[in-house]
Amino acid sequence: MKITLRLIVSLLLGTALVVFLFSYIQTQAEEKKLNEDLGLRAKLITKSFKEAVEPFLDITERPDRIKQFIGKFKGHVRLIGILVYLKEGTFVTVPDELSQKEMFKNELTESIEKNEPIESVGKWDDKKIHFYAIPLEKDSLIVGSLGVIHDRSYIIQRVMESWKRMAVTFSILAFILSVTTLMIIRWSVTGPIARISEWVKKERLGDTSLTPHQLPEQGDVKKLFFEITRMASSLKAAKLDLVEQTRLNQSGESRWTKERLKDYLRSKLGEAPLYVIANREPYIHRKNGNGKVECIVPASGVVTALDPVLQATGGVWVAHGSGNADRETVDKHNKLSVPPWNPTYSLKRVWLSEEEEKGYYYGFANEGLWPLCHIAHVRPAFNISDWDQYKGVNQKFADSLLEELDSRSPLILIQDYHFALLPKMIKEKRPDAKVAIFWHIPWPNPEAFGICPWQEEILDGMLGSDLISFHTQFHCNNFLDTVDRVLESRIDWTAFGVTREGKTSYVRPFPISVSFASNEEKIIQEPQKKKELLKKYGLEGKNIGIGVDRIDYTKGLLERFKAIGRTLEKYPELQGKLVFVELGAPSRTLIPTYQNHLSEIEKLVSAINSQYGSKDYQPILFLKEHHHQKTIRQFYQIADFCLVSSLHDGMNLVAKEFISERHDEDGVLILSRFTGASHELKSALIINPYDIEETAEAIHQALSMLPEEKQERMKRLRNQVQDQNIYRWAAELITELVKSF
Repeated sequence: MKITLRLIVSLLLGTALVVFLFSYIQTQAEEKKLNEDLGLRAKLITKSFKEAVEPFLDITERPDRIKQFIGKFKGHVRLIGILVYLKEGTFVTVPDELSQKEMFKNELTESIEKNEPIESVGKWDDKKIHFYAIPLEKDSLIVGSLGVIHDRSYIIQRVMESWKRMAVTFSILAFILSVTTLMIIRWSVTGPIARISEWVKKERLGDTSLTPHQLPEQGDVKKLFFEITRMASSLKAAKLDLVEQTRLNQSGESRWTKERLKDYLRSKLGEAPLYVIANREPYIHRKNGNGKVECIVPASGVVTALDPVLQATGGVWVAHGSGNADRETVDKHNKLSVPPWNPTYSLKRVWLSEEEEKGYYYGFANEGLWPLCHIAHVRPAFNISDWDQYKGVNQKFADSLLEELDSRSPLILIQDYHFALLPKMIKEKRPDAKVAIFWHIPWPNPEAFGICPWQEEILDGMLGSDLISFHTQFHCNNFLDTVDRVLESRIDWTAFGVTREGKTSYVRPFPISVSFASNEEKIIQEPQKKKELLKKYGLEGKNIGIGVDRIDYTKGLLERFKAIGRTLEKYPELQGKLVFVELGAPSRTLIPTYQNHLSEIEKLVSAINSQYGSKDYQPILFLKEHHHQKTIRQFYQIADFCLVSSLHDGMNLVAKEFISERHDEDGVLILSRFTGASHELKSALIINPYDIEETAEAIHQALSMLPEEKQERMKRLRNQVQDQNIYRWAAELITELVKSF
């Protein structure tokens, strides 16, 4: 009722203001017109009187004759006074009261002196009057003046009558507006809002007897309902998460570990096997310069996140065998046990021809989907030949996986944008399989994704999954908006589900993480090891910054190095002291965009080192190669700060890896706000990587920060990463997936 009353009062006030302004303008115009008419009448009368009075000026008894003449006009319509004043002192008036009180004598004198008409308005007794006077002439000389007085009370009366009419009009209009507004509000606003409020209340209390489809869905109320359902879903998820956290805290098991995950999944999955499908393999075998086969762990967020999960649970990882010695290390089924030093699960390699890899991986996936999904201002390229290879490789991976499946219902985790078509292909052959696809990169808005010529096929393929997951709710919303725009389907915003052709897929955010290094896994413990690393790279006594990335245009390396240069320029005392170490892993080197990007980076690094470096000092160490995980961890542990300057990133696990390695609770994380990680790691120094000045200031702040502040920030960051580690991520994701088992 309050909102109705406020709306009606607002409308009435607005209407009253409009009516008042209109009435004021109209009455002013009417009053002006009446005054002009009265003035014109006065001019005509005085002119006539003048012509009649001037002959009497030669007559000796002129005062009597003049008074006798003007007396004839007494009682004329609205004419209430006539005055004749001569310079020698004669003052003749009708009525006599005017001359007795010498009223308007000053105005008459002014008319004589100025030899021009005088017009004014004023009061006479209780009457509103209009006075008009003109000079009298004799032999071309001014001898006096003639004035007339009109009653103008009728003008005031007419104006008041106009105001009364307007008041009546407003009253009628106000009544009509009030009734109409009340009806409209009741019908289209308060009624639907009351029903939505009732639904929200029942949702809060756990009563689902009222479904969203029973609620109004028109106009702005539909938009309100749309947003409320999203909010209700988010609150429901938060409530469930809080309940789970409380349960864990009460049981003393608030943090997930490898062992706990293994026990948990055994209870959840029983004998159901776990399969991971990813383009990137967790262990690559290659021959070094001496022809010796070595095993390396690639720089990959997928590997960083999922390798610990499979080490904890066991299972099969299906991936593209990309190493030049990969074929030499597999059995006849193209499989091997990994990790080599402590085998816990199987790696199955899928072989791709050069043509397949070029079209599927370098072409459609990384020249098409990758720039499409990242706001990095690189134009995506789509070719039909690449699309055909993408479909073919997705089918090849589906066939390779299906070979591994037995009669048990499998649990399948598909990783990333390389396999958008795979869920549907698997479901068509094994409808009993529980399939989740985790999209590690951002999902753009519907307008941006609409660039892709095969958007319908991609969405249809992904909706073969039982669960579709992204890092953030924002990307989930973008995906649902895209499906809603492109495909014929039903979106349930309360459950974040998509129903298409009788099958429902759920869309959920699961921010991925790292395993979090335990105290037993510290690499640099003895001062001697740290000293050796510092000496090897000439870092003794230096302020050290670290960056770990694939060399990719989305990682903001150009912006990062420009910020290093700006820091040295702005704070010259850091020249010779600040060294930034970039561990850059070459990536997608067959794509021209990446080749050009690497060339730009090398030129920029060379320019900065030339400007600020010397024979014994290089401000940027650009170590361009695939680095062993041990080396990366060593640099994390000696760095004063880690700089993550991604221009757009689904999550970015480098930030979490750095935090995980800082057992000393030292070091500062500088983190781009365009990463998914920035939504979780609030104690980092958050930057806009495009703002070079801001990044330079953050670097200086990190280097000059008090030890107590660094320790407090790092403590909070480590607690966050330790609580939200990869084992928790896997448990929550798989729990969501097995709900329908």
